[in-house]
Amino acid sequence: MGGMNRIAPTPRQDWVSDAMYPFESRFFATESGHRMHFVDEGEGEPIVFVHGNPAWSFEFRHVIRELRSEFRCVAPDHIGFGLSSRSSRREDHHPESHALRFAALLDDLDLRDITLFMNDWGGPIGLDFARRHPERVRRLVIANTWCWPVGDDFHFKAFSFLMSSWIGQYLIRHRNLFVNRVMPKAVGDRSILTPEIMAQYRNAQPTSDTRAAMAAFPGHIVGAGDWLRSIWDDRAAFADKPALLLWGLKDIAFRRKELERWTSVLSDHELHEFEDCGHFLAEEAPDRVASALRDFMERAGFRPGEREG
Repeated sequence: MGGMNRIAPTPRQDWVSDAMYPFESRFFATESGHRMHFVDEGEGEPIVFVHGNPAWSFEFRHVIRELRSEFRCVAPDHIGFGLSSRSSRREDHHPESHALRFAALLDDLDLRDITLFMNDWGGPIGLDFARRHPERVRRLVIANTWCWPVGDDFHFKAFSFLMSSWIGQYLIRHRNLFVNRVMPKAVGDRSILTPEIMAQYRNAQPTSDTRAAMAAFPGHIVGAGDWLRSIWDDRAAFADKPALLLWGLKDIAFRRKELERWTSVLSDHELHEFEDCGHFLAEEAPDRVASALRDFMERAGFRPGEREG
Protein backbone atom coordinates (compact mmCIF):
# COMPACT_ATOMS: atom_id res chain seq x y z
CA MET A 1 0.00 0.00 0.00
CA GLY A 2 1.19 3.47 -0.81
CA GLY A 3 0.69 6.73 0.99
CA MET A 4 2.75 6.12 4.14
CA ASN A 5 4.90 9.21 3.62
CA ARG A 6 2.28 11.67 2.52
CA ILE A 7 1.89 14.60 4.88
CA ALA A 8 -0.75 17.20 5.54
CA PRO A 9 -0.54 20.28 3.32
CA THR A 10 0.08 23.73 4.68
CA PRO A 11 -1.63 26.84 3.29
CA ARG A 12 -0.19 27.74 -0.09
CA GLN A 13 1.86 30.86 -0.49
CA ASP A 14 -0.35 33.82 -1.35
CA TRP A 15 1.47 34.40 -4.65
CA VAL A 16 0.19 31.13 -6.15
CA SER A 17 -2.67 31.86 -8.54
CA ASP A 18 -5.59 29.54 -7.81
CA ALA A 19 -7.13 30.60 -11.13
CA MET A 20 -4.04 29.61 -13.13
CA TYR A 21 -3.09 26.64 -10.98
CA PRO A 22 -6.42 25.20 -9.73
CA PHE A 23 -5.08 22.03 -8.17
CA GLU A 24 -4.92 20.63 -4.66
CA SER A 25 -1.39 20.79 -3.28
CA ARG A 26 -0.10 17.54 -1.82
CA PHE A 27 3.16 16.83 -0.03
CA PHE A 28 5.49 13.86 0.32
CA ALA A 29 8.04 13.51 3.13
CA THR A 30 11.42 12.44 1.74
CA GLU A 31 13.87 10.33 3.73
CA SER A 32 16.10 13.38 4.21
CA GLY A 33 13.23 15.33 5.76
CA HIS A 34 12.20 17.51 2.83
CA ARG A 35 8.65 18.34 1.82
CA MET A 36 8.17 17.43 -1.84
CA HIS A 37 5.16 19.15 -3.38
CA PHE A 38 3.09 17.46 -6.07
CA VAL A 39 -0.31 17.54 -7.71
CA ASP A 40 -2.35 14.41 -8.32
CA GLU A 41 -5.43 15.02 -10.45
CA GLY A 42 -7.93 12.67 -12.09
CA GLU A 43 -8.22 8.90 -12.34
CA GLY A 44 -7.11 6.16 -14.71
CA GLU A 45 -3.70 5.37 -16.12
CA PRO A 46 -1.09 7.73 -14.70
CA ILE A 47 0.78 10.35 -16.68
CA VAL A 48 3.70 11.65 -14.63
CA PHE A 49 5.08 15.03 -15.67
CA VAL A 50 8.77 15.63 -14.86
CA HIS A 51 10.00 19.22 -15.07
CA GLY A 52 13.48 20.64 -15.50
CA ASN A 53 15.31 23.88 -14.75
CA PRO A 54 13.98 26.48 -13.79
CA ALA A 55 10.40 25.23 -14.04
CA TRP A 56 7.98 23.54 -11.64
CA SER A 57 4.68 21.68 -11.98
CA PHE A 58 3.00 24.95 -12.95
CA GLU A 59 4.51 24.41 -16.42
CA PHE A 60 2.12 21.50 -17.05
CA ARG A 61 -1.07 23.13 -15.74
CA HIS A 62 -2.86 23.44 -19.10
CA VAL A 63 -2.15 19.85 -20.13
CA ILE A 64 -3.23 18.54 -16.72
CA ARG A 65 -6.50 20.46 -16.84
CA GLU A 66 -7.18 19.10 -20.32
CA LEU A 67 -6.39 15.45 -19.55
CA ARG A 68 -7.39 14.90 -15.93
CA SER A 69 -10.90 13.80 -16.94
CA GLU A 70 -9.36 10.77 -18.68
CA PHE A 71 -6.06 10.11 -16.90
CA ARG A 72 -4.43 10.41 -13.53
CA CYS A 73 -2.04 13.35 -13.86
CA VAL A 74 0.82 13.53 -11.35
CA ALA A 75 3.34 16.36 -11.37
CA PRO A 76 5.96 16.81 -8.62
CA ASP A 77 8.21 19.77 -7.88
CA HIS A 78 11.82 18.73 -7.36
CA ILE A 79 13.36 19.82 -4.07
CA GLY A 80 14.46 23.42 -4.51
CA PHE A 81 11.72 24.20 -7.04
CA GLY A 82 8.11 25.31 -7.04
CA LEU A 83 6.35 24.70 -3.74
CA SER A 84 8.79 22.07 -2.46
CA SER A 85 11.18 22.77 0.39
CA ARG A 86 14.71 24.06 -0.11
CA SER A 87 18.00 22.53 0.96
CA SER A 88 21.39 23.96 1.84
CA ARG A 89 23.12 20.60 1.28
CA ARG A 90 25.02 20.42 -2.02
CA GLU A 91 24.45 16.68 -2.30
CA ASP A 92 20.69 17.29 -2.42
CA HIS A 93 21.14 19.24 -5.66
CA HIS A 94 22.77 16.46 -7.67
CA PRO A 95 20.39 15.18 -10.38
CA GLU A 96 20.79 11.65 -9.02
CA SER A 97 19.42 12.88 -5.68
CA HIS A 98 16.43 14.37 -7.50
CA ALA A 99 15.96 11.04 -9.29
CA LEU A 100 16.02 9.06 -6.03
CA ARG A 101 13.39 11.33 -4.46
CA PHE A 102 11.28 11.15 -7.61
CA ALA A 103 11.41 7.35 -7.49
CA ALA A 104 10.50 7.36 -3.81
CA LEU A 105 7.39 9.44 -4.56
CA LEU A 106 6.28 7.07 -7.33
CA ASP A 107 6.85 4.15 -4.96
CA ASP A 108 4.77 5.83 -2.28
CA LEU A 109 1.96 6.44 -4.79
CA ASP A 110 2.38 2.83 -6.00
CA LEU A 111 2.05 3.91 -9.62
CA ARG A 112 1.98 1.30 -12.41
CA ASP A 113 1.49 1.51 -16.19
CA ILE A 114 3.15 4.91 -16.06
CA THR A 115 3.51 7.29 -18.97
CA LEU A 116 6.48 9.60 -18.29
CA PHE A 117 6.32 13.10 -19.77
CA MET A 118 9.84 14.52 -19.54
CA ASN A 119 11.31 17.92 -20.35
CA ASP A 120 14.86 19.24 -19.83
CA TRP A 121 16.40 17.64 -16.68
CA GLY A 122 13.16 15.70 -16.37
CA GLY A 123 14.54 13.37 -19.05
CA PRO A 124 17.44 11.90 -17.06
CA ILE A 125 15.45 12.02 -13.80
CA GLY A 126 12.50 10.19 -15.34
CA LEU A 127 14.55 7.72 -17.37
CA ASP A 128 16.61 6.78 -14.33
CA PHE A 129 13.32 5.45 -12.95
CA ALA A 130 12.43 3.79 -16.26
CA ARG A 131 15.72 1.90 -16.48
CA ARG A 132 15.40 0.70 -12.87
CA HIS A 133 11.69 -0.16 -13.06
CA PRO A 134 10.90 -0.94 -16.71
CA GLU A 135 7.96 -3.12 -15.68
CA ARG A 136 6.18 -0.06 -14.25
CA VAL A 137 6.65 2.26 -17.24
CA ARG A 138 4.46 1.74 -20.32
CA ARG A 139 5.23 4.79 -22.44
CA LEU A 140 7.66 7.66 -22.81
CA VAL A 141 7.03 11.25 -23.86
CA ILE A 142 10.29 12.97 -24.76
CA ALA A 143 9.97 16.76 -24.97
CA ASN A 144 13.24 18.62 -25.62
CA THR A 145 15.51 16.67 -23.33
CA TRP A 146 18.51 14.35 -23.37
CA CYS A 147 20.00 11.47 -21.36
CA TRP A 148 23.66 10.91 -22.23
CA PRO A 149 27.06 12.47 -21.43
CA VAL A 150 27.71 15.73 -23.30
CA GLY A 151 31.11 16.71 -21.93
CA ASP A 152 32.67 16.45 -25.39
CA ASP A 153 30.05 18.70 -27.03
CA PHE A 154 31.13 22.36 -27.03
CA HIS A 155 27.51 23.54 -27.17
CA PHE A 156 26.79 22.04 -23.76
CA LYS A 157 30.28 22.27 -22.32
CA ALA A 158 30.50 26.03 -22.86
CA PHE A 159 27.07 26.66 -21.34
CA SER A 160 27.82 24.46 -18.35
CA PHE A 161 31.19 26.17 -17.78
CA LEU A 162 29.75 29.67 -18.06
CA MET A 163 26.75 29.04 -15.82
CA SER A 164 28.83 27.31 -13.14
CA SER A 165 31.51 30.06 -13.15
CA TRP A 166 31.44 32.71 -10.44
CA ILE A 167 29.73 35.23 -12.74
CA GLY A 168 27.16 32.68 -13.87
CA GLN A 169 26.43 31.66 -10.30
CA TYR A 170 26.13 35.29 -9.24
CA LEU A 171 23.68 36.03 -12.05
CA ILE A 172 21.58 32.93 -11.33
CA ARG A 173 21.43 33.48 -7.58
CA HIS A 174 21.22 37.26 -7.41
CA ARG A 175 19.58 38.21 -10.71
CA ASN A 176 17.42 35.11 -11.24
CA LEU A 177 19.05 34.69 -14.64
CA PHE A 178 17.37 31.43 -15.60
CA VAL A 179 13.87 32.78 -15.09
CA ASN A 180 14.42 36.37 -16.20
CA ARG A 181 16.67 35.78 -19.22
CA VAL A 182 17.03 32.13 -20.19
CA MET A 183 13.33 31.23 -20.20
CA PRO A 184 12.32 34.10 -22.53
CA LYS A 185 15.19 33.23 -24.90
CA ALA A 186 14.26 29.54 -24.90
CA VAL A 187 10.69 29.92 -26.18
CA GLY A 188 9.66 30.49 -29.77
CA ASP A 189 7.45 33.49 -28.98
CA ARG A 190 8.25 35.52 -25.88
CA SER A 191 4.78 37.00 -25.76
CA ILE A 192 3.38 33.72 -24.44
CA LEU A 193 5.26 34.39 -21.20
CA THR A 194 2.90 37.06 -19.95
CA PRO A 195 3.70 39.08 -16.81
CA GLU A 196 1.18 36.97 -14.89
CA ILE A 197 2.86 33.72 -15.98
CA MET A 198 6.36 35.03 -15.33
CA ALA A 199 5.28 36.05 -11.83
CA GLN A 200 4.54 32.40 -11.05
CA TYR A 201 8.03 31.38 -12.11
CA ARG A 202 9.76 34.32 -10.42
CA ASN A 203 7.93 33.92 -7.13
CA ALA A 204 8.87 30.23 -7.04
CA GLN A 205 12.52 31.36 -6.90
CA PRO A 206 12.26 34.48 -4.75
CA THR A 207 15.72 34.94 -3.16
CA SER A 208 19.36 34.06 -3.71
CA ASP A 209 19.22 31.50 -0.89
CA THR A 210 16.25 29.69 -2.41
CA ARG A 211 17.93 29.37 -5.84
CA ALA A 212 20.61 26.86 -4.83
CA ALA A 213 19.10 23.92 -6.76
CA MET A 214 18.52 26.06 -9.83
CA ALA A 215 22.13 27.28 -9.66
CA ALA A 216 23.51 23.76 -9.24
CA PHE A 217 21.93 22.12 -12.29
CA PRO A 218 24.09 23.79 -15.01
CA GLY A 219 27.34 22.43 -13.60
CA HIS A 220 25.90 18.92 -13.65
CA ILE A 221 25.30 19.07 -17.41
CA VAL A 222 28.95 18.08 -17.64
CA GLY A 223 29.69 17.18 -14.02
CA ALA A 224 27.10 14.39 -13.84
CA GLY A 225 28.48 12.68 -16.94
CA ASP A 226 29.10 9.36 -15.18
CA TRP A 227 25.52 9.22 -13.90
CA LEU A 228 24.14 10.16 -17.32
CA ARG A 229 26.33 7.48 -18.93
CA SER A 230 25.01 4.87 -16.50
CA ILE A 231 21.44 5.60 -17.57
CA TRP A 232 22.28 5.67 -21.26
CA ASP A 233 24.18 2.39 -20.99
CA ASP A 234 20.95 0.87 -19.61
CA ARG A 235 18.76 2.29 -22.38
CA ALA A 236 17.76 -1.18 -23.55
CA ALA A 237 15.39 -1.17 -20.56
CA PHE A 238 13.27 1.57 -22.14
CA ALA A 239 14.32 1.99 -25.80
CA ASP A 240 11.59 -0.28 -27.18
CA LYS A 241 8.69 1.26 -25.24
CA PRO A 242 6.10 3.28 -27.20
CA ALA A 243 7.51 6.80 -27.32
CA LEU A 244 6.09 10.17 -28.30
CA LEU A 245 8.71 12.70 -29.37
CA LEU A 246 7.56 16.30 -29.03
CA TRP A 247 10.25 18.68 -30.24
CA GLY A 248 10.35 22.45 -30.35
CA LEU A 249 12.66 23.42 -33.20
CA LYS A 250 13.40 26.91 -31.82
CA ASP A 251 14.95 25.56 -28.64
CA ILE A 252 18.30 27.15 -27.75
CA ALA A 253 19.30 24.13 -25.64
CA PHE A 254 18.33 20.94 -27.48
CA ARG A 255 18.83 20.87 -31.21
CA ARG A 256 17.95 18.61 -34.11
CA LYS A 257 21.16 16.76 -33.29
CA GLU A 258 19.67 15.55 -29.99
CA LEU A 259 16.36 14.78 -31.66
CA GLU A 260 18.11 12.58 -34.21
CA ARG A 261 19.79 10.60 -31.47
CA TRP A 262 16.38 9.91 -29.92
CA THR A 263 14.85 8.85 -33.24
CA SER A 264 17.76 6.50 -33.89
CA VAL A 265 17.43 4.78 -30.50
CA LEU A 266 13.70 4.65 -29.76
CA SER A 267 12.43 1.80 -31.91
CA ASP A 268 8.70 2.49 -31.49
CA HIS A 269 8.32 6.26 -31.71
CA GLU A 270 6.17 8.88 -33.32
CA LEU A 271 7.44 12.41 -33.84
CA HIS A 272 5.71 15.77 -33.67
CA GLU A 273 7.86 18.76 -34.57
CA PHE A 274 6.82 22.25 -33.46
CA GLU A 275 8.43 24.73 -35.84
CA ASP A 276 7.12 27.77 -33.96
CA CYS A 277 8.08 26.62 -30.46
CA GLY A 278 11.16 26.29 -28.33
CA HIS A 279 12.03 24.57 -25.09
CA PHE A 280 8.84 24.68 -22.98
CA LEU A 281 6.23 22.99 -25.17
CA ALA A 282 3.64 22.47 -22.43
CA GLU A 283 3.77 26.21 -21.84
CA GLU A 284 3.99 27.27 -25.48
CA ALA A 285 1.56 24.92 -27.23
CA PRO A 286 -0.52 23.21 -24.54
CA ASP A 287 -3.53 22.44 -26.75
CA ARG A 288 -1.40 20.75 -29.41
CA VAL A 289 0.60 18.90 -26.78
CA ALA A 290 -2.53 17.65 -25.01
CA SER A 291 -4.08 16.55 -28.29
CA ALA A 292 -0.94 14.69 -29.39
CA LEU A 293 -0.62 13.07 -25.96
CA ARG A 294 -4.26 11.96 -25.88
CA ASP A 295 -3.99 10.44 -29.37
CA PHE A 296 -0.74 8.73 -28.45
CA MET A 297 -2.23 7.21 -25.31
CA GLU A 298 -5.14 5.84 -27.31
CA ARG A 299 -2.96 4.40 -30.05
CA ALA A 300 -0.56 2.92 -27.52
CA GLY A 301 -3.41 1.09 -25.81
CA PHE A 302 -4.28 2.95 -22.63
CA ARG A 303 -6.59 1.13 -20.26
CA PRO A 304 -9.14 3.23 -18.37
CA GLY A 305 -9.25 2.08 -14.78
CA GLU A 306 -9.70 2.90 -11.16
CA ARG A 307 -7.29 5.10 -9.28
CA GLU A 308 -4.44 3.32 -7.52
CA GLY A 309 -2.43 4.36 -4.53
